[in-house]
Amino acid sequence: MLPRARSQAARGYNRRPMRRSDFHYELPDELIAQQPPERRGESRLLCLDGDAALADRTIRDLPAQLSASDLLVFNDTRVIPARLFGEKASGGRVEILLERLLEGQRFLAQVRASKALRPDSEVRIDGCDDVLVVEGREEPFYRLRVKGEGEVLALLERAGHVPLPPYISRADAPADRERYQTIFAQTPGAVAAPTAGLHFDAALLEAIRARGARIETLTLHVGAGTFQPLRVDDIAEHRMHAERYSIPATLVDAYAQTRAAGGRVVAIGTTSVRALESAAAILAEQTGAARGSALQAGPGETRIFITPGYRFAAVDALLTNFHLPESTLLMLVSAFAGHARVMQAYQHAVRERYRFFSYGDAMWLPKRSAIDPQALIV
Repeated sequence: MLPRARSQAARGYNRRPMRRSDFHYELPDELIAQQPPERRGESRLLCLDGDAALADRTIRDLPAQLSASDLLVFNDTRVIPARLFGEKASGGRVEILLERLLEGQRFLAQVRASKALRPDSEVRIDGCDDVLVVEGREEPFYRLRVKGEGEVLALLERAGHVPLPPYISRADAPADRERYQTIFAQTPGAVAAPTAGLHFDAALLEAIRARGARIETLTLHVGAGTFQPLRVDDIAEHRMHAERYSIPATLVDAYAQTRAAGGRVVAIGTTSVRALESAAAILAEQTGAARGSALQAGPGETRIFITPGYRFAAVDALLTNFHLPESTLLMLVSAFAGHARVMQAYQHAVRERYRFFSYGDAMWLPKRSAIDPQALIV
């Protein structure tokens, strides 16, 4: 049984519950990036400098934000071609998006069809002879099995499509198989990319190392639930989808050395934040040590929900893309850098016509030094 990090949907210090609408902003459709930059390393970078200042830079300026004692943590998950199209025996069309691999030939998936799939019914997959058997439901997902001797990952490689996010209004193209992966991608299992890592190429990594900063990786397999909208107004009522992660021993050692040297732990993306904070919380719970003093190595499962009022213990700085209005990831970023500061930064990014979401631009966010009234919604 994998250990789980507890959900931490905080109400902060508000007199009323935080609402989904507190994280809304207006975004013109034309600012949603539909294609990646021609080359990695060409994105813009909005930096929150100090308590209020904003600076328009580029991702090539990131090394200047770092010091020799910093540790950068990337997510090395690899996106699998997790979207399948097929047909029921009745002729009805079916779209399947894998959520999580299970044991053997089974997996959980989101399914779109004109009518609900019945247990023991079959779906024939387009472009191959493979058939899926419907075993049942695990709300909100279906549990499916590859019929015969076939393997799930082999089926996906034969017939799967890159699961581009729903806000990218085009079909996936062959080029997305490489561009919707980070250069660290090596452990298959994600259905969405850890998009902050998409900005990095070999030259940028070399510049970071030349600065003296250290680079390590962890694995968190991003599930399709990351795109599920909040369906409650009081965000304290929201329950996160579960995601599996793994913390290697090399990262645990590097983390300890960074803390001993007084350096910063820099999360590259919100997936790295969730894994690091979860691993720190689990170890503190098991040993009684101060949260953030060390990490728990090995596999885990997290449903952690980070909202304003959360006290970060494992992460000191964050590089992240821009996130959807009213999304859990925007709530996490607001918790990290302060709600008012983040929402002002997003308004600035819209005015300056930054490119948004997975294939868009990035933000650099040092952690605010203390909780202040402007950091929370009142």
